[in-house]
Amino acid sequence: MKRTHLPLNGLRVLDAAARHLSFTRAADELAVTPAAVGQQIRALEDLLGVVLFRRTPKGLELTDEGAAGLDSLRSGFLRFEEAVHAMQAGQSSHKYTFAAPRDFFGAWFARRLASYRETNPEVRFHMAGGHDTDFTEANLDFAVRLADGPGDLEGVPLAPGKRVEVAAPGAPDCWISWPGGPRRDGDTGEVADDADTGLRVGATGQALAAVQGGMGRALLPLQLVEDDIAAGRLIAMSDVEDTRATYWLVAPRPQWRQKKVKALIEFLSATE
Repeated sequence: MKRTHLPLNGLRVLDAAARHLSFTRAADELAVTPAAVGQQIRALEDLLGVVLFRRTPKGLELTDEGAAGLDSLRSGFLRFEEAVHAMQAGQSSHKYTFAAPRDFFGAWFARRLASYRETNPEVRFHMAGGHDTDFTEANLDFAVRLADGPGDLEGVPLAPGKRVEVAAPGAPDCWISWPGGPRRDGDTGEVADDADTGLRVGATGQALAAVQGGMGRALLPLQLVEDDIAAGRLIAMSDVEDTRATYWLVAPRPQWRQKKVKALIEFLSATE
């Protein structure tokens, strides 16, 4: 059934004017002029086809028609307030639904989330997908993406953009490429998109797995390999380089404004 369009501004003015029995005091409460209150009341009377107030020698008086719906009107406004509080409570809840590249989640992000939960034991996380998960379909609070910037979303970089060439001990001199991942020219050592490669894969995580499996070498984000380098599982074949692309925590503006998202961003920023 189609819902009736409600003149909410006029009804709000009616409630205030009925409580004060004064357009002037109602205007003070609503931070508008008495003339604006009068206009809203007249417009509401025209819409409803009834007279809501009459002026008497004793002052403003509410008509029977005006008084008839006040209890329901005020109950409705209380329900509106309850709805707003419920939505705000949902925003400040402690459940996070997010998406992130699985390789980055395992190598870097999961430990940070675990640290956050140590100081916020009520927090719960739900990882709903990977790099390209749609915000609306998955009802995400935030996502992590490897990119040059946040694009049309709000965002903050989780770490400076760094990359390093890595290989497993004893791996063959074979280049592994992935979409968006640069490769080195075998003769000059310079980064070149047309360098010869022995393996092409479809994602950063696959390139990391190939390197860890000893299939060759690749230029990868530092966050993915720094622990493996420190443990000796991988060897850094170059100095760490600056790069524009890094991992961004992003969200549309409504989600970005949530208290829980702001709290997590503040924690992650303070730990780096």
